[in-house]
Amino acid sequence: MSGMGVTDQMVCFALYSAARSTARAYRTLLAPWGLTYPQYLLLVILWSHGEQSVRSLGQMMQLDSGTLSPLVRRLEQGGLVERRRDSDDERVVTVALTDRGAALRQELAHIPGKISEAMGVTDAEQAAGLIRSLHEVCDSTEQMSRRSSADGNADGNTTPTSVKGTQP
Repeated sequence: MSGMGVTDQMVCFALYSAARSTARAYRTLLAPWGLTYPQYLLLVILWSHGEQSVRSLGQMMQLDSGTLSPLVRRLEQGGLVERRRDSDDERVVTVALTDRGAALRQELAHIPGKISEAMGVTDAEQAAGLIRSLHEVCDSTEQMSRRSSADGNADGNTTPTSVKGTQP
């Protein structure tokens, strides 16, 4: 393993690198439509689930409203979605596809296959296994984060060790 950096031997760095590489691949594929990866994900949710509240979209995308609102606004300015007030509760804002946003589904249908192909994922079983493994990683690390928050931090210490040049 000579020539490999210390980070190349870390699971966390491999996941980080894979996420960045995947986002870059999506950016390249989505560029002709002027879409970002998060915008594409929001459209995928609406294509699959129909009109959603902003709160529900935030939960599904794991984004706070400060990040989600500009994303929705850009899609709305592009004529792909529209925001509406819920008729039963004016405080609730929903996001729905426009006809143009719905039609885009067909144009972008090839994207997931291109990404899977680039990753070397050749069949549904392999994709399901990879997704399952990644969900397990997410679940385990979320549990560790919750425990650490409740207990002080990951190794049981309540005071972080200073790192040169930073404040604890």
